[in-house]
Amino acid sequence: MNHHLLSFTAYFTFTKKIIAMVCCLTTLSTYAQSTENWFEFSPGDLSSESSIDMSDWLEKPAGRHGFLNYSGKDFVFEDGTPIKFWGVNIAGNRPFSESQDVKEWTRVLAKFGFNGVRFHKFTWDATDGVNSTNLTPDKWKNFDFFCKSLRDAGIYYSWSHIYGHRVLPGDSARVLAYTEIKNTNFPWRHLNGSTASLVNFADDLQELNIELTTNMLKHVNPHTGKKHAEDPALAFIELQNEDNIFWGAIEETLKQTPTYRALLCKKFSTWLKEKYKTERSLLEAWKNKGLDTGESLEKENIYPHPNHSVFTHEYEQAQKENRDVPTYVADRAAFLYDEQAKFYKKFIKAVRETGYKGVIIGSCWQAGSGITHFYNLHADYLSGPIDRHNYFGGGSGHALAPGKFDNTSMLSKPGSGLLSTGLQQVVDRPFQISEWMSLIPTEWVAESAPIIACYGLGLQGWDASYAFAMDDFRYTKTIQRGQGIYNVTSPTQLALYPALSSMIYRGDLQEGDIIANRNVNLRDLAQGKLRIAEKTSQQYDLKTFESDVPLEALAIGRVTVSFDSDSLNRQHDLSKYWNKQKKHITSSTQQLEWDYADLGYFTINTAGTKGVVGFAKGKDFNLGDWGIKTDNPFAVILITALQKEKALDNTRNVLITTMARAQNSGMVYNKERNVLVDLGAAPILLEPVKVEIQVPKKRKAHVYVLDHNGRRTGKTIASKENKLLIDGTKEHAIYYELEFE
Repeated sequence: MNHHLLSFTAYFTFTKKIIAMVCCLTTLSTYAQSTENWFEFSPGDLSSESSIDMSDWLEKPAGRHGFLNYSGKDFVFEDGTPIKFWGVNIAGNRPFSESQDVKEWTRVLAKFGFNGVRFHKFTWDATDGVNSTNLTPDKWKNFDFFCKSLRDAGIYYSWSHIYGHRVLPGDSARVLAYTEIKNTNFPWRHLNGSTASLVNFADDLQELNIELTTNMLKHVNPHTGKKHAEDPALAFIELQNEDNIFWGAIEETLKQTPTYRALLCKKFSTWLKEKYKTERSLLEAWKNKGLDTGESLEKENIYPHPNHSVFTHEYEQAQKENRDVPTYVADRAAFLYDEQAKFYKKFIKAVRETGYKGVIIGSCWQAGSGITHFYNLHADYLSGPIDRHNYFGGGSGHALAPGKFDNTSMLSKPGSGLLSTGLQQVVDRPFQISEWMSLIPTEWVAESAPIIACYGLGLQGWDASYAFAMDDFRYTKTIQRGQGIYNVTSPTQLALYPALSSMIYRGDLQEGDIIANRNVNLRDLAQGKLRIAEKTSQQYDLKTFESDVPLEALAIGRVTVSFDSDSLNRQHDLSKYWNKQKKHITSSTQQLEWDYADLGYFTINTAGTKGVVGFAKGKDFNLGDWGIKTDNPFAVILITALQKEKALDNTRNVLITTMARAQNSGMVYNKERNVLVDLGAAPILLEPVKVEIQVPKKRKAHVYVLDHNGRRTGKTIASKENKLLIDGTKEHAIYYELEFE
């Protein structure tokens, strides 16, 4: 059936229902505060061989199939080989680590199954302090070795190097208003002496960003003998991180930089002259609205109000009144979109002229709700694959958000949280989420990686995941490092990755058919029309997405956006897969089932992987020849074939991964578990998992207890009548290996 435009009232009634469902969770105060039976996490030496080592699963060297490209919605290499990336971010100065540390980074990354690294915002302090477009020799020396080390291990590296390119004194003659950008007397710190926001329309600043990037691509890596532009191990280049012309705080930046504000006004006035020719025609089209006092075409000072919040307000008002967005608002949005698209087109041309043949991505940020949201998405679409960021959880216990927090789980609302990011997937482009994490002190962070792997890269067909971030090649001593709420090296994340990466690389999960698509017509956008309801809510890094397609559809099949293709505008009957009364959803592939009648859980039932994720205490799960039943209120239990070409019914070795909650020693919550009273300290404590596993009756297995590094401890567990009783309170283990005779 075709989509229909929801009324404003109906739309926000829908939104309030979502909030109510999330808030009506069974009280979390029922969970015990005591960690008396929990055990210390002690992975030991990660460099030693173990059963969880995924390094042999990676094809070496990276780049052996040619440059990464894409065909429609999928990443493929030049020789046609498809690929999905299960990756991680390494940010700041860490890409310039010394060679001995780089070797350890590489060994650990390969061991846990990462086949991609996104080097992130690493050029701020990498130049000589005079000119901003050349990395210094000492930085190049270490960076080149890191790239070569990853390449040899079969790990592709990518650049998202610009997060507000910082201008330096040597750039001053090339910049329109250097002193305005470098002025530190203003409270708005995002500008921070950089090109952020302004670069999307300012040609002088664009040249700096472009020159930095092309200089990097032209640099020869002495370890490979290739320019970086010639190395197919460089999977993608992202033109800029978390920036666009609709940036929410761009107007604060423009207050600080009046020269660039005047430039933006002049460009908009010129655009309006080309469209309307005369001010009289402009005023007629705008119905004598939209001009601020003193503005005119003649003065070339008409301001387009680029802040996406302004456009979101206009869109929501138009929905409330069941009308189109005013022409003056639509013109502002169209002009800003044109400027964004021109910048990316110029940037891409320069990158291609270096000889680089890999993937290019525009940016990874949102632009409010409604028209600007889709204009921004289309600008990224013109550049290449779609990349987005999202986070979930967080709260008190770190400097950014003191006080109470919502200690909720994404499992209580199918399609919510991180998975809702997929509402931005475009039907004929690869989609990736290049920054994500579930943030403590939320207790259920172990749910996040399985959701991304199973429903994101699996059912939704996403092409890449890069968790944020890995600050060290060692497991951390606490589950939070400093302000480090973004922590991949917590056992609730990293310990799950061998099972999840094997599931992804083996292709255990089938991609769903398109269950719903929303078509966006660019001609309609230019006229202020949008035939679908979409809402983006954002609090810093945490974003929620809503649509007239229910979020639950993301647990059924692929949900997409298309541009200028009315034939794709459809939504299938979801009732075949979604029992609303029982609050149970079966994926269209029949491999995943999501039950949210209480706090929520989902099951995985594929040939290569079986599993249960979430709040499933006391429930019996029959997953083919395997069965799972746990005593834990919350747990992640994964059963995975350890051979790349084998399924569970014919593999010799099977890995069982168990994980529940993790806390620092002495970590204390209040009675309601919505305030973190004490962060605690090292060491990390793990909640033991108790689970009964039914092994296929026709096969006899020896069961080995593994240590936290995946090595056999010498302990075994006897199975009785093909039932395996795992008790983490006794074994203090998270991994177990079954070896079939």
